[in-house]
Amino acid sequence: MNTGHKLKLQPGGRQQEVPAGAPLQDVLFTHGVEFPCGGRGRCKGCRVKMLSGDLPVGPEEINLLTAAELTDGWRLACRHQMAGDLEIELAQWEMPVLGDQSAFNFIPRAGLGVAIDLGTTTIAAQLVDLKNGNVLAVSTALNAQARLGADIMSRIDCALRDGGTELCRLVRAQLGQMVKQLLEQAGATEPVVRVVIVGNSVMHHIFCGLSVAPLATHPFEPEHPGRLQFTAAQLGWPLPGPVSIEFLPCLGGFVGSDVLAGIVATGLQESRDLVALLDLGTNGEVVVGNRDRILCASTAAGPAFEGARIAMGMRAATGAICAVEARAGVLDCRVIGGGEPRGLCGSGLVDAVAAGLDLKMIEPGGRMMVSPAMSLAGSIALMPADVRELQLAKGAIAAGLCILTARLGASPEDVQMLHLAGAFGNYISRASARRIGLLRLPLSRIVPAGNTALHGAKRALFEDPAAWDALAQRVEHVTLNEDPRFHDVYVEEMPFPAHAF
Repeated sequence: MNTGHKLKLQPGGRQQEVPAGAPLQDVLFTHGVEFPCGGRGRCKGCRVKMLSGDLPVGPEEINLLTAAELTDGWRLACRHQMAGDLEIELAQWEMPVLGDQSAFNFIPRAGLGVAIDLGTTTIAAQLVDLKNGNVLAVSTALNAQARLGADIMSRIDCALRDGGTELCRLVRAQLGQMVKQLLEQAGATEPVVRVVIVGNSVMHHIFCGLSVAPLATHPFEPEHPGRLQFTAAQLGWPLPGPVSIEFLPCLGGFVGSDVLAGIVATGLQESRDLVALLDLGTNGEVVVGNRDRILCASTAAGPAFEGARIAMGMRAATGAICAVEARAGVLDCRVIGGGEPRGLCGSGLVDAVAAGLDLKMIEPGGRMMVSPAMSLAGSIALMPADVRELQLAKGAIAAGLCILTARLGASPEDVQMLHLAGAFGNYISRASARRIGLLRLPLSRIVPAGNTALHGAKRALFEDPAAWDALAQRVEHVTLNEDPRFHDVYVEEMPFPAHAF
């Protein structure tokens, strides 16, 4: 009796046997397909094209997809199960996850340590020899929680429905498996004595089994922002002996321990000069300060910078337009992996708008001068609404930088070094960021900082936890919406500069 069906994925021709009745969502998630609404049939983010086989049209698809799309075979993967042999076309990609090989000073100690950067979208983990600081093994993965929602707010919504039980189970099991893989990969014989995890406030609360309800309503403050410790037995991790597993403290609101790690990684807390740190991931975090005083804040800027809420947006992955340049009045686009473009990622969005401004296709106020859209490459185009999304995102970040520096008696131009953290900060064109008014500093003062969260977590493996707790207490969290100047500054920062700096 046949209990399975053949599933073939295009492009690439990958095939596998799938049990009858298996949800396509579960199968495709392992291939990198995202389910932005958590698989509830409310968006079109998990579209797949049926090449052979049968996926009956459901009511959600009638509501969300056009008649032409349905005729062409497009379906919502989250609405279907394996009911027969199937061949579908889907977005194949490998999500680049930043590792870290930065050197730093440390006091050697016995045993092995594991540093983990628990991101909303991706996870990076490194096994470290604590005697010499060498990285013995690296593991990266998509966060398994993403099958229940792609962004922070969808995770909060999911956690509110069941108390966060399933999200907690998923991430604890995944991290435990990643730690096991690291040890196997390195052929490790020494014991793991310490694990340090960093992440944003929502990841902190979900992993630690805390309620996210306080993060869902005003004033959006964590229930328990401090450092929390666990044993391997509590988490169900296969680690023998006494192991200290710590999730480092949050800084307030949606600013988590990943930003605390970034502060340490960049040395901001020891600087005499005014220094800033920007992390433009799923959420946008801004830190400004020096050895005397440090302020931090979060802004709702991440979605546009990660390609979300953009008509043809996608993550920085295979098929994404990641760079756009105006050459002799023509737009020249670079696609990750080459070939035909499938969408536009955050760095490509910033480049496209910068190029559009230079070519007078976009006015400083954001109005698009070409109709109905600005063609980029292949079938991919920049829509007027996309420009507006970028204005909202860059306006929030720029306003946050203005507010924080003003509270320190300075201005953004007084920042002597600005560190761009995370994958987006690593790939964005600094010149394009200046052209759209996101950053107004000389290029020499803007530095891509890499995965500062992972770097900071590695440093924490060697350091006294009390010192990190003390630093977290030093950092002042600012709720931007409660600053009476924020909305005025936000509106002032939304237009693009009329000319390049």
